[in-house]
Amino acid sequence: MTRTPQEIFESYVYAGALTRNADALAAAFTADGVFEAPLMPADASFPRRLVGRAEIRSAMAAYYERQAEGGRAPNIEKSGYVLHTTSDPDVFIAEVDTVFDGDEGDRVVSLVQIFRIRDGKIARLRDYFAPELMS
Repeated sequence: MTRTPQEIFESYVYAGALTRNADALAAAFTADGVFEAPLMPADASFPRRLVGRAEIRSAMAAYYERQAEGGRAPNIEKSGYVLHTTSDPDVFIAEVDTVFDGDEGDRVVSLVQIFRIRDGKIARLRDYFAPELMS
């Protein structure tokens, strides 16, 4: 059964940003899948490049553990996204505006993600966002 870009994207967001489930997040990738955040500096706490499910699982579990100490969940009702298909059926792009409620007003995190899919799983994900948002 072929999954649509929307199904792939929504399951990725649910596993990552919404539930912070590193096992489910890693399972969304192919065995040799690559997760990249190319704008992150090499010494950042958020991983810049992860290769394979085991590395994705362990690095993101560690990141989610650190984030749990003070991180807030996104406000789903205020957040939104637009998916763009491309001429390559295995590539789609997500424009995302994630809203976090705050004491001093909403904080909007805008990003672009490029997904390359193989057999209904993420083979490569490039996540472009401002690095200072992850500090």
